[in-house]
Amino acid sequence: MKKEIKIRPFWYSDVWLFPKIITIITTLDTQGRLNAAPYSHIMQYDVMPKNPRMILGFRQSSHTFENIVATGEFVINCPRADHLDDMMQTARFWPEGVNELEHTGLTTIPSKKVRPPSIAECPQIAECTVDQIVRLDKSSGIVIGKIEALVFDEELIDMDRDERIVAMDLPIGLGDQNRKYYYHAKLHPENIVMHELQEPPDAMRGADTKTTMPWAEDAMKMLMGIPPGVRKMVTEQTEDWVKAKGHDVVTLELFHALAEEQGMGADFFDRFRDERKKKSG
Repeated sequence: MKKEIKIRPFWYSDVWLFPKIITIITTLDTQGRLNAAPYSHIMQYDVMPKNPRMILGFRQSSHTFENIVATGEFVINCPRADHLDDMMQTARFWPEGVNELEHTGLTTIPSKKVRPPSIAECPQIAECTVDQIVRLDKSSGIVIGKIEALVFDEELIDMDRDERIVAMDLPIGLGDQNRKYYYHAKLHPENIVMHELQEPPDAMRGADTKTTMPWAEDAMKMLMGIPPGVRKMVTEQTEDWVKAKGHDVVTLELFHALAEEQGMGADFFDRFRDERKKKSG
């Protein structure tokens, strides 16, 4: 039997389970003093390469939020599971101006594009600037951050995702209880399951792709390499762009030109090739 419960303040962590990424966000205050604190209310906001953004939630009174508002910069650092104790040290309510990282085993390195430093021990890092700030009435401060740089440990970059998940050893936040006890989960290879997205029998296939103008054979072949879930959108946007340029046929050259204009080079289309089959072939 199911039962409805009363929604209380902080219901998102007190009751509902939201498995979340664990991060330590580094900022500088207006005096240049470093602050580090953990936050997990983070998700992608705009996935396109021209303006990639994340959306984050903070207490408006937190030092991190105040620093972001004042300076417009921050770094999202993702620590490994063996640094959970260090992460919890940064969660303590230290006085303003205290560098929380001095109470941990973590060290800093210069960031590539922003002034706040990054954390050397974190395998994945996002350097961000402020795109937009929203203050919810008597609630959270929402920051939409533009990603200026994504920085990874070099050996991770060319790994397939299943290998990278294990190598990164990123923990998952499972929420807190009584604002005091925090629960986390660690990823282990035997707990990771991969599923392949299969197309239903009536999925949009090559012959089903609805076009409103002619496509050159090589351009259509590239279009068919794009997953069905986004193929319709790509088809419509490409044809609109080609028509606006005064052409009446979608050629491979025009397809590439649009992709480059949108910040999607050849490496973007390489993502959709089945590298697993290549490795096993």
